[in-house]
Amino acid sequence: MQYSGEYLVKLARRTIETYLKSKIKIKPPRDAPNNLMDQSGVFVTLHRVDQGDKPILRGCIGRIQSPGSTLIQSTIDSAIDATIHDYRFPNVNLSELDKITVEVTILTVPEKIIVKDPKEYFDIIQIGRHGLLAEHGSIQRGLLLPQVPVEQGWNKEMYLDHVCQKAGLSSKAWYNLETTIYKFEGFIFSELTPNGEIKLKSEH
Repeated sequence: MQYSGEYLVKLARRTIETYLKSKIKIKPPRDAPNNLMDQSGVFVTLHRVDQGDKPILRGCIGRIQSPGSTLIQSTIDSAIDATIHDYRFPNVNLSELDKITVEVTILTVPEKIIVKDPKEYFDIIQIGRHGLLAEHGSIQRGLLLPQVPVEQGWNKEMYLDHVCQKAGLSSKAWYNLETTIYKFEGFIFSELTPNGEIKLKSEH
């Protein structure tokens, strides 16, 4: 897993650099590890790191699981999307790439949380371990990665509120059992410094 994570982070950075220089999307390398040809959810997260300042989020986009798309292809697509298609931020430009750290989160398959009383969510969800996906109907869907509530200092109720808002629902939509909440885990690999050493930040 460590090697695969490092491989994907390096691939994501190479994808971004190539695209910003030439507008060309690279193809999956022929020498890629076989396990990266499986289908799996993945997110690519970019932070800008200026000396002495707290890292600033510059983009985060991914795929829960794309039918017919391999983990390596989803990483390539997500890296480009996080760079130029995250509507919350201006596009990343080539001149700032040496101040950007790249993070890749490999997701487990989301598991529906079944409860009779919404307060039971508090006994099941583990901050720092579980990512959440909120879904209502076939259109409204929102996802937050496991590291988000830790970075934001949220408790479990705030976490549920925010994932519902991410899905375009009211913050308390999780009280409605017609809103489905899924949990998943993530293997988070990140550059410690821009284009620097890559470490496994979390095994959950």
